[in-house]
Amino acid sequence: MLLRPAIALLLLSTPALAAPGKPFFSLYNTDFVVTLAFILFVGILLYLKVPSLVAGQLDKRSDDIRAELDEAKALREEAQSLLASYERKQKDVEAQSARIIETAKTEAGVAAEKAKEDLKVSIARRLQAAEDQIASAEASALKEVRDRAVTVAVAAAGEAIAKKMSAADGNSLIDDAIAQVEAKLH
Repeated sequence: MLLRPAIALLLLSTPALAAPGKPFFSLYNTDFVVTLAFILFVGILLYLKVPSLVAGQLDKRSDDIRAELDEAKALREEAQSLLASYERKQKDVEAQSARIIETAKTEAGVAAEKAKEDLKVSIARRLQAAEDQIASAEASALKEVRDRAVTVAVAAAGEAIAKKMSAADGNSLIDDAIAQVEAKLH
């Protein structure tokens, strides 16, 4: 491979490019010596199969790069699948949180309605208790007024009877009352 360019380079080296005053094919000509050294160097490289070794190293390096690229591609695909998985999980969590929020709102509404109903029942009970207390107070006040009226009436009647009744009438009433009590007790 490299032999052809070396031969082409040797043929292009013409006496016009040689050192002035010296023939080109002479060991005194530095250009000729450098050309021979170059050809010898290229020959040694070809003899030691350096181009195939370099090509092998380059092939190995390209294989290593290809393997790294394949590994990077596999890692990228794995990362994309993980990303997709986490995005699905995030959507699931968002949906679940939305359901939880909706359930909480519904339960809060139900609890608010129950609290309203309980409050209405409590207010109704308290109103009923207040009405019962008022009715009881009215009944008690009426009973007190009646008792007082009875007491006043009895006292007035007692005074009126006492003014109209004589001592003999009073003794006869007492004797009659004792007789009735004896009759009922026996």
